[in-house]
Amino acid sequence: MDEALRSLTERLRTEAGASAAYERLAATEDPDVLAAALTEPGQPLWARELVAFRLGTAGDRRAFETLVLLLNHRDPQRCASAAHALARLGDPRTARAAAALATNELRVAYALQPVRLLVELRAPEAVPALITTLERRLRPHDPHRKVALACAEGLGILGDGRARTVLNEALAHPALAEAAVHALARLPKEEVR
Repeated sequence: MDEALRSLTERLRTEAGASAAYERLAATEDPDVLAAALTEPGQPLWARELVAFRLGTAGDRRAFETLVLLLNHRDPQRCASAAHALARLGDPRTARAAAALATNELRVAYALQPVRLLVELRAPEAVPALITTLERRLRPHDPHRKVALACAEGLGILGDGRARTVLNEALAHPALAEAAVHALARLPKEEVR
């Protein structure tokens, strides 16, 4: 059992109170039984998260919508498990959904995992979304420094020269300066004309 699944199952077993329903969903290997639990009325959140994670990590695209909803959840652990599953799902809609969540100013408090997911996916949407999100975080007294830091670090990992301007602007922010320096060092050298 990989670490992400072990951590998720321990957390959700506690949340479910070790119920028979939990044991049934955790034990089944039938993807149709798992998929049915995604849409069955009255399912608790822990059940939807468990089956979406299991389906997503198995590459079953029926989990996509539930995982995207969980990626934007107020509980950081749910966001992290959804990001883990979405990264393995292989659904072409994932990067577009993560970019939309990362750049949504109304939900910026929950943008950390979408930002990290974009970096992991290395999709075409990643760099523009991270640039936009970081630009917005450079306002004075912005409370979302973890999101800004993840953007700066991610832009360095992605190594795209389009990020140079926003990373240079980030140098003026003490909480971001070190990450911006490291990110800028990873960008391709500018051509001298």
